[in-house]
Amino acid sequence: MAAQLKIGIIGGSGLDDPDILEGRVEKYVDTPYGKPSDALIVGKIKNVECVLLARHGRQHTIMPSNVNYRANIWALKEEGCTHLLVTTACGSLREDIQPGDIVLVDQFIDRTTKRHQTFYDGGPSSPPGVCHIPMAEPFCGKTREVLLEVARGLGVKCHNRATMLTIEGPRFSTRAESLLFRQWGADVINMTTVPEVVLAKEAGLCYASIAMATDYDCWKEHEEAVCVDNVLKTMKENANKASSILLTAIPQIGKMDWSETIKNLKFTAQSSVMLPKH
Repeated sequence: MAAQLKIGIIGGSGLDDPDILEGRVEKYVDTPYGKPSDALIVGKIKNVECVLLARHGRQHTIMPSNVNYRANIWALKEEGCTHLLVTTACGSLREDIQPGDIVLVDQFIDRTTKRHQTFYDGGPSSPPGVCHIPMAEPFCGKTREVLLEVARGLGVKCHNRATMLTIEGPRFSTRAESLLFRQWGADVINMTTVPEVVLAKEAGLCYASIAMATDYDCWKEHEEAVCVDNVLKTMKENANKASSILLTAIPQIGKMDWSETIKNLKFTAQSSVMLPKH
């Protein structure tokens, strides 16, 4: 018997259009970690059950450091999601990743400083124990393969592997930082992949990110340094790419058997918790 699927979609800046869902219903929920960024919008894409959540709130009022990542992931898991397909804007640290390109991230480097990265924090609402979740492969390879195939089929320029460097924000990088991150081997840069991907792994969910390059950060000479106007302009021109990938990939994901993948993720999540000694 194939596992019952439900796909959570976390929409980043400019990539959280609820119109992609049929039969939409809004649900406001609470979690042991507080309220998620906004209502969960429950609906379907070609008969596959989906739940959409705007990462920064639908009015884009929540800055990256203040997103309640734990509440968002917890709420989507409680809603029965097995997969999380997320979208994010990012800056390119590589000449060949051009503004408007889609990037399917497979690794990250964490430069955040003040975010909760675990559900197991010893607080009153925390599950018991301490979780040491393995992070060698942070993203779901099987889901990424589907997204890659779909992007190529749609003729969208797509990079198959990339290391995302997540900074705290909300400021953009200095040129010195941007050049340093290139030396570290980072390919793209954003403010939200961490801790979202880490918490999804703790929750035992298949997590994949569709990142869209909007600019060259500020490392590239003779290129305008990143600014909000240019980011929004590129997002507007290219947001349809992410939507097309989601609308095509989700029905395909819905037809596949994910039992083994989900079982392995759940086993990893459970076996990573060290319970208190009695």
